[in-house]
Amino acid sequence: MRRFSNLDSVAIGAGFWRWQRERRRLGLPHPPLEGYAAFAERWSMKPDFTLGSPSRSRQNCVWWLGHATVLLRIGDLHVITDPHLSRRASPLPFLGPRRHVPAPAHVHELPKIDLVLISHNHYDHLDSASIRTLLRRNPATVFLAPLGLGDWLQRRGAAHVHELGWWQKHEHEAVEIHCVPAQHWSARGLFDRYQTLWCGWVLRSGAFSFYFSGDTGYTPRLADISMRLGPPDLAALPIGAYAPRWFMGPQHIDPPEAVRLHRELGVKHSLAIHWGTFELADDRLDEPVESLQRVMAEQDLSPQDFWIFRQGEGHRL
Repeated sequence: MRRFSNLDSVAIGAGFWRWQRERRRLGLPHPPLEGYAAFAERWSMKPDFTLGSPSRSRQNCVWWLGHATVLLRIGDLHVITDPHLSRRASPLPFLGPRRHVPAPAHVHELPKIDLVLISHNHYDHLDSASIRTLLRRNPATVFLAPLGLGDWLQRRGAAHVHELGWWQKHEHEAVEIHCVPAQHWSARGLFDRYQTLWCGWVLRSGAFSFYFSGDTGYTPRLADISMRLGPPDLAALPIGAYAPRWFMGPQHIDPPEAVRLHRELGVKHSLAIHWGTFELADDRLDEPVESLQRVMAEQDLSPQDFWIFRQGEGHRL
């Protein structure tokens, strides 16, 4: 059986049961400071998918739809990352991490999706219900996934799937899509750890480039992405699910590391993702954005450098 590994030799997952015991003893994670209901109301909005120019050459736009789901419009092309608009990040509909901020849009409310970028197979990133619903509405959608996930997608009805390894490239119309390294892991069950690859994606169209990191811990090797493909105009970088650092550090960057990566990659604008939706670690739902804002102030980054969106919010590019 094929097994994948990270570029750096890192121990991911060591101490899982210690972490579980500690978080139960301490009652973690704590609720948002303003409570769950007020937090959800404050950090969500109904998306406007007509955002941008109505002219024949449509303006590029981006929307954050919660967690790692980013919708990108490049001209007439719509691209979505790790589509997850279901109530839980779990194989079971009644158990597992639940969404504390309702999805800002249902799949049937999205524009026609041309490309789907999948980063890895964890349940908060690869959601069977969202994929099946998307395919019923868009059977011609093209999926790009890391090695080992093609069969899974085809069993859910995807007819156009391309599996890529790190540094491999696929071209779709006038868009280049590059599969790039990430420091993470994969599993959907008890016995399939490391059997499918995990990755980030770089999308290049004309003079515009977009980097979606997927889930990743920090490693200096991520700087190779800009060295090989150029600095991104826009990067979707995770800031949440980082505590405790002794356990989460190798697999999830925290806000200081997100800012470090923003600078090392030479990104023009970064978008904070992977926070405020599911309770996957010990940080409060509102803690990542508070930490990011502190680091931005210390590092002299403006809100135009590192965007903090409400779930459903969009921005012209």
